[in-house]
Amino acid sequence: MANLKEIRNRIASVSSTMQITSAMKMVSAAKLKKAQDAITAMRPYADKLTELLQGLSASLEGDSGSKYADNREVNKVLVVAITSNRGLCGAFNSNILKQSTDLVENVYAGKQVDFVAIGKKANDFLGKRYNVIAEHSVIFDDLTFDNVALIAEDLMEKFTNGTYDRIEIIYNKFKNAATQIVMTEQFLPIVPVTGEDSANVDYTFEPSKAEIVEQLIPKSLKTQLYKGIRDSFASEHGARMTAMHKATDNATELRDQLKLTYNKARQAAITNEILEIVGGAEALNN
Repeated sequence: MANLKEIRNRIASVSSTMQITSAMKMVSAAKLKKAQDAITAMRPYADKLTELLQGLSASLEGDSGSKYADNREVNKVLVVAITSNRGLCGAFNSNILKQSTDLVENVYAGKQVDFVAIGKKANDFLGKRYNVIAEHSVIFDDLTFDNVALIAEDLMEKFTNGTYDRIEIIYNKFKNAATQIVMTEQFLPIVPVTGEDSANVDYTFEPSKAEIVEQLIPKSLKTQLYKGIRDSFASEHGARMTAMHKATDNATELRDQLKLTYNKARQAAITNEILEIVGGAEALNN
């Protein structure tokens, strides 16, 4: 019977875990809807603004806005790694951390690479291995454009004053609840349109190119960072919902297997007791 008690305890434990994962799945599903609507609504605007920015940057040679398109020799790199504050979301965070490590060890080997961690998971992992100059985990408590703009302004200042020669952003792009795509985007310097795309772009500047540059480029860079964080936020809830759905299914399957094992063990114990009683009765009759 000790074996049966152990199986009953395991069934109770798995059932309790299943209730937790099921609740987390429902919470993530509710949050995902709002986050998905937000990134879906802003993505066309952000993409078009980035397209305009790249087209404009192709004609910024010698212009006042060239400070954001200044391609210097890359010696110092700043990487903005966007993760979540919590785990239990599958490979969502590990993919970002793996890509960050790859940048340091392969892409920018021999260069000075520092990090800005957006999310506690990035700070916890990268802080033990590399130099993390800033951590912004509280941004998810109030994810607004104005709050993200402050981070973007700090990044732009670090580039224009020569502290860093290149700034990269790593985040999960939201595709659907089950699929997130790891993206590495160059934040600064601005990547201009080249080739046929550049030749086909013809802009008329009003009131003047200098004023357009002064307003459009900073706004576009802030929007690019905001879109990356929004994408990551939606991806997090999608990844967690999927992970908790799989965990609930696995817990259900394990619970059913344990119940079957328990019933077989209980049946075997009852059968043994009957055999012992029959054997004892036969012994008395003889």
